[in-house]
Amino acid sequence: MPAPGTTPRRALRIKSPALLVAESGADRAGHGLKRTMGLFQLVCFGVGAIVGTGIFVGLSDSVAQAGPAVVVSFLLAAITCVFTAFAFAELGGAIPVSGSSYSFAYAGLGESTAFLVGWCLLLEYGVSISAVAVGWSQYVNELLHSLTGWQLPAALCAGPGEGGIVNLPAVLVIAMGCVLLVRGVRESARATAAMAAVKLVVLVAFCVIGFSAFKHGNLVPFAPAGLGGIGAGTTAAFFSYIGFDAITTAGEEAKNPRRDIPVAILVCMGLVTLLYCAVALAAIGAVGGDQVGGRPAALSYVVNVVTGSSVGGAVIAFGAVVAIASVVLAVMYGQTRILMSMSRDGLVPRVFERVSPRTSTPVAGTLIVAAVFAVPAGFASLDVVMNLCTIGTLAIMAVVNIAVIALRRREPGLTRTFRVPLYPVVPLLGVGFCLYLMYETGWTTWVQFAAFLAAGLLVYVGYGRRHSRLAQRERTAGAAQATEVAGAAQATDAAQVAEEVTQDAAEAAAPAV
Repeated sequence: MPAPGTTPRRALRIKSPALLVAESGADRAGHGLKRTMGLFQLVCFGVGAIVGTGIFVGLSDSVAQAGPAVVVSFLLAAITCVFTAFAFAELGGAIPVSGSSYSFAYAGLGESTAFLVGWCLLLEYGVSISAVAVGWSQYVNELLHSLTGWQLPAALCAGPGEGGIVNLPAVLVIAMGCVLLVRGVRESARATAAMAAVKLVVLVAFCVIGFSAFKHGNLVPFAPAGLGGIGAGTTAAFFSYIGFDAITTAGEEAKNPRRDIPVAILVCMGLVTLLYCAVALAAIGAVGGDQVGGRPAALSYVVNVVTGSSVGGAVIAFGAVVAIASVVLAVMYGQTRILMSMSRDGLVPRVFERVSPRTSTPVAGTLIVAAVFAVPAGFASLDVVMNLCTIGTLAIMAVVNIAVIALRRREPGLTRTFRVPLYPVVPLLGVGFCLYLMYETGWTTWVQFAAFLAAGLLVYVGYGRRHSRLAQRERTAGAAQATEVAGAAQATDAAQVAEEVTQDAAEAAAPAV
């Protein structure tokens, strides 16, 4: 219960959308950032953040779970993401700041929830960056083998947990992404657009080759593991869609964020879903689910089998190398912008909010992010935390849907350039689908997630709550209000004393009269 005289907003430490926008300069020039991204760049950025390891590497894992019914798994994962994409589109247009779901939670549900969302985002983006970098390493070796017949030694393309010394290509791709991001957002956007175009062309070419050898018999049995397999495949396929929320982290560097961010999110989701289903059907229809499931570099294998040559596989491997590199770049970008927003609120150290006046980028924060996430990419096995990353991402998406409902009630007059259709049914369905997929991750993942959230709460209580600038502002305002009240009370007391003295003097003089 709030303390007497305390508003629910203050008790929860809710930061209003107007304050978030004003502090970031999102309707002006941004927080030291440059507005260089138009709608096309945002769409390319979204495609760059989504399409990568999930389809080039993760497809084989999803097929191993669901068989040919992986198409249904992709559709179910897409439906979950689409419901939440509507929520991101509404909030991204209404609160165009770099904090993405962290800022949306701050405005809708309060500071402690926002911190835990930011804590989960560190997991989502961190594991994504590292896992994607490891997937990049697989296709680099595939490309080298196709072109030269030579591969990197096993010791240099796997971490100690997998029999190697260091995954050198994984560390290298993170370093390259860091260099591009430090140079400036314009250069990063151009590189992301070019890489997005390359991978779309490569995936369309794969579909053409795969469907040329399509056999209906390869789709039978359609769901060998039944509904359980489809559910498990959906959880695995969900990882393929992680990253679409990164579009909202460009809120302070988009030219017209209130209009373009909602459009870019919806365009990306539609395009990616269509592409994923087509690639899955083409791959399984060409060689069968048993040949795709669990196979590294599965798309290159399919093309090699269909064409009878390693040239096609080399082209696919090249496309995968480009595609996965673009994911590293886009997701690292999103991570640095979210940390910048959290730092601006005082919840993480101030080093992350410093923007270089020369490049208009958070250079120090970018270098720290690259250094931290290069370590697990180079030396750790990430299989044990993949489900933890998935459940954390689903929790974030559920919170964003709830934030839409909370802000519709609390801020009915907020300017919204896009509104979630069929409100409140769609955000409630978004929450429901997220909870279903969270359930499918298994109880061990729930235990890990609970421990992870508990650690986040300790960090918030130990650092974030004490350094929160919103709390400092409220304490200052409270002190000023207390001073004003005390001054008024003193004036009232003085007046009362004067009145009593006057009354006593009048009573003393009465007998004399």
